[in-house]
Amino acid sequence: MRIISGEYGGRRLVAVPGMKTRPTTDKVKEALFNIIGPYFDGGNSLDLFAGSGGLSIEGVSRGIEHAFLIDRQYQAIKTIKKNIAVTKHPKKFTVMKMDAVKALYRLAHDHHHFDMVYLDPPYAKQQIVKNMTTMAELGLLNDNACIVAETDQNANLPVDIPYFKQIRCQSYGITVLTIYQFGKKDE
Repeated sequence: MRIISGEYGGRRLVAVPGMKTRPTTDKVKEALFNIIGPYFDGGNSLDLFAGSGGLSIEGVSRGIEHAFLIDRQYQAIKTIKKNIAVTKHPKKFTVMKMDAVKALYRLAHDHHHFDMVYLDPPYAKQQIVKNMTTMAELGLLNDNACIVAETDQNANLPVDIPYFKQIRCQSYGITVLTIYQFGKKDE
């Protein structure tokens, strides 16, 4: 695993030990950022199931101003911090060890807003539509925020979700990337 492009491009990242997380492959990560980017002019990102932190670190490397990384596993948090250290810019990242839903309420309470959201939950525990709806209802998303959901082929995410417009759905082997854009409910 590595940072593919941008300010930190080429630097190596480590995966979370064990079998509880599956890192996004470099091939899928590169394809994703070719679709949504490839570069950004600031903004905040949220990775609700951060794992190794690779997606958020890639986003910051490509111009995201600040990334919030959430995971509830101790090993993941330890790995995220190790990977953030590779950037030599730890102030561009906020790491929170907690459940995804609790994190959404905490972030809303603290008045955070996001332009980019990565949702890559454990395949067996996907609540992507519920997480997206909660983010919209809590006011966590800026207009036109991009939401990237990484799933397996069995997820079958809907095209129509209140507040969101599906922009693209692309398969890479067993991995499916579904990209949504946030819009106000009355749009």
